[in-house]
Amino acid sequence: MTKGDMPPEVSQPQSRGLTRRQFLLYCLGGAAAGLGGYALWRSQTCRWWLAPAVLKQPAIPADTFIARASYADDLAGIIRTGMVELGITPQEIRGKKILLKPNLVESREGAIHINTHPLVVRGVIEAFFGLGAGAVVVAEGPGHRRDTLLVLEESGMGEVLMEDRVPFIDLNYQSGYTVANPLGFSRLTSITFPDILKQVDWVVSLPKLKTHHWAGATLSMKNLFGILPGIYYGWPKNVLHWAGIDEVIVDLTAAVRPQLAIVDGIVGMEGDGPIMGEPKAAGVLIMGRNLPAVDATACRVMGLNPHKIKYLVAANRRLGPIAASAIRQRGEDIQAVQVAFALVDKIPVYRGLRL
Repeated sequence: MTKGDMPPEVSQPQSRGLTRRQFLLYCLGGAAAGLGGYALWRSQTCRWWLAPAVLKQPAIPADTFIARASYADDLAGIIRTGMVELGITPQEIRGKKILLKPNLVESREGAIHINTHPLVVRGVIEAFFGLGAGAVVVAEGPGHRRDTLLVLEESGMGEVLMEDRVPFIDLNYQSGYTVANPLGFSRLTSITFPDILKQVDWVVSLPKLKTHHWAGATLSMKNLFGILPGIYYGWPKNVLHWAGIDEVIVDLTAAVRPQLAIVDGIVGMEGDGPIMGEPKAAGVLIMGRNLPAVDATACRVMGLNPHKIKYLVAANRRLGPIAASAIRQRGEDIQAVQVAFALVDKIPVYRGLRL
C-alpha cells in the first residue's frame, strides 16, 4: 500500500518541512489515539499491517555473544555479526514486524550513561532491515517522566528516529489488553499490556548496562517494566515494586517472552543506578536470545555474581540458565572484557554481589 492509498486518519506525514518536535508529536499523537497498525518509510513506500500477530517464542539456545564496541564503530555490522553467531537468519526475520524497547528513563541532556544510546538503536534498526524485516518501531513507556517527548529530545533518540524515519510509540498512553499473569510469581494476578504487542512478531529488549539500587542490576529483564502503560500503572509505576520488584521482573519476562536482547554496555552506569550513578566505560555490546542468560553474562562483565541477584536466581529455575557452565559464550571471552563496576556500600542490595 502506498502513501496515497492510506486513509487520511492514519496517513504518514512527509518528514520534509517537519521540525523534530512536530515529527515526534505526530508519533506520540498517533500512539495516544491508538494505532491499528504502524508505518515505516523506506524510500517512497509505506506498508501497513492491521491484523494482530501472535508473539511466538522460538527454540532458544542459551548462547550469548559479546563484542567490543564504541559509539564510533559500525554498530550495525557488529550487531549483524552477533545475529549470525546467535543463528538469526534472513529467513527468520524476513517480513517480520519488530518492536525495539530501549531504556529511556531521564531527560538529562548529554548523560550518555543513563539511556540506551540512540546510535545503538540505529545499529539495531539497520541490522534488522538488512535481514529483511518488514517494519521496525521503537517503543518505550518511561517510568520517571510523564513528558516522553522531552526524554526523546534530550536523549538524542528523537533526532535519530526522525533522520531514519522510524516511528516511536509512547507505551505509557497506549490503550491496553489484560491477561492473567501466566507465571504468577509476584502478587500481580493480571498484567495489562499495550495493544502494540498484538501487532508485532518480535520484541527486542535494548537495555543499558547499569547497576540498580533495588534490584542489584538493571538489564534486559528489568527493562521490560517500561512496556507497561503508565495510564494503568501510574508514574513511577510503584505498583510493580509493591508487588515484588524481583518477582515482577520474572513475571514480565515470562509473559512477554522477548526474542532477543542487546545490552548497550559501551558506556554503562555504576554506583547508585539506575539514574544517579556515574558513567562506566565497558566498551561492549552483549547479545542473546535468552534473557536470563544475557543478564547473567552482563553481570559477569560488570564483576557481579548473577547467583546473588534475586530475580536471576528465580529466573534460573523458570526461564533460562544463569550458570556459566550452561551458557555457550560466543565472541569475546568474559574475562577479557570484565570491568568491575563500583557499588555503594550503604545500599543493602549491593552487599555480597561481587564475584
